[in-house]
Amino acid sequence: MAGSVTDVRNINGSDLISALHLAQQAPTILGQESQSKSSAASADTAEYYARIEQLLLACLRTGDDQSAQACLNRLSLRFGPSNERIMGLRGLFEEATAKDHSALEKCLQEYDQILSQSPVNVPILKRRVALLRSLNRSSDAISALIQLLDAIPTDAEAWCELADLYQSQGLSSQAIFSLEEALLIAPNSWNIHARLGELLYIDGDALQRSVQHFSRSIELCDDYLRGFYGLTLASSRMLEKSDGSIPNKTLERLKAFGLLKLGEIVKSRSVDDQHWASSRSELIAAKELLNRF
Repeated sequence: MAGSVTDVRNINGSDLISALHLAQQAPTILGQESQSKSSAASADTAEYYARIEQLLLACLRTGDDQSAQACLNRLSLRFGPSNERIMGLRGLFEEATAKDHSALEKCLQEYDQILSQSPVNVPILKRRVALLRSLNRSSDAISALIQLLDAIPTDAEAWCELADLYQSQGLSSQAIFSLEEALLIAPNSWNIHARLGELLYIDGDALQRSVQHFSRSIELCDDYLRGFYGLTLASSRMLEKSDGSIPNKTLERLKAFGLLKLGEIVKSRSVDDQHWASSRSELIAAKELLNRF
């Protein structure tokens, strides 16, 4: 997503390989548009410009700023510089190509200027959050996210981002509330269920709810490693406490099931397999957990 609350340069190994593959096609993609009217008309499609936007992001991720600029120019020519999505992409480009801290601060000032005239410019609101995070201004980023959610309270991604920021500041109850709000919007998101299960597990006083959310996570995705990992830990801790909120027999079955599935997942995914490079650390953690039991 063009206005995603993320750092475009901060991607994992497998995503970088995909970005490199696409960015290498930049000369071909950007050069294939003919000067003839018929070719220009055929290129003027939603799919074409979506591809140009993907290419822009790939070029920024791989440091091909010249091709990224060409993509941005082409999109701006088609949709106009005042288009909100284009404004967000331009901000992303300026952030990615900023040479120093003062250049990033200038980007932030430009965002503030745009928002003073258009307070609900969503791509710019999201870029502003991303920039504040990259500048390690977490409190300001939280305020900016609250402003964004005032404008779009149904943005599940923004609620998850807010939860992450709250947790980083030690505000666990606010983080849990934010993920609960995200689940109201996206109730079938297994990753959000698992993340909420993790926060409840860390909290320590809500282990039953933690087990419930991990269970829902693996119900929605039957090979979700983080879900089974969390279910194993949470059910084990509940067995240690044995407060009776969930019968021990049920907890033992959940723990055994979690261990069984973790073993199957680890076995099926080689740590050296490039396809699972992005989750290598999770696989290693799962192996260590299996060795403990």
